[in-house]
Amino acid sequence: MHNVGAIFRTCDGFRIEKILLCGITATPPHRDIRKTALGAETTVDWMYYQTTHAAIETLVGCHIIALEQVKDSVPLREAHIPKNKTIVLIVGNEVDGVDENILGYCDQVVEIPQFGTKHSFNVSVSAGIALWEIFNKLNE
Repeated sequence: MHNVGAIFRTCDGFRIEKILLCGITATPPHRDIRKTALGAETTVDWMYYQTTHAAIETLVGCHIIALEQVKDSVPLREAHIPKNKTIVLIVGNEVDGVDENILGYCDQVVEIPQFGTKHSFNVSVSAGIALWEIFNKLNE
């Protein structure tokens, strides 16, 4: 729930239009989300879907990007971010990442290069890094 709250707060900072919460993801209102969101759960629009697939079905005409480390993913800095489409960033489960069945619906899969002994960042940190890079590419 703290990750969800942190993502809400980061999305507020970048004026993200909406968050789609799926599956086992916690939803507001909840005090543990509020603890890290600091009110952003009320300033960023959100919707809940039983499955990620159900959420994706609503994203007609969007450019969908998954943040995941897989064989054909590209470094985040090399991602192509079209300026004429709504951008959707899919971040996965803290432990399991983005379900491989969802990757086929994505226009691209990006990853954040890792240099330490761990193989990934915390999901809320990853979301923040990715949103910053996307924001910069859209505002070049």
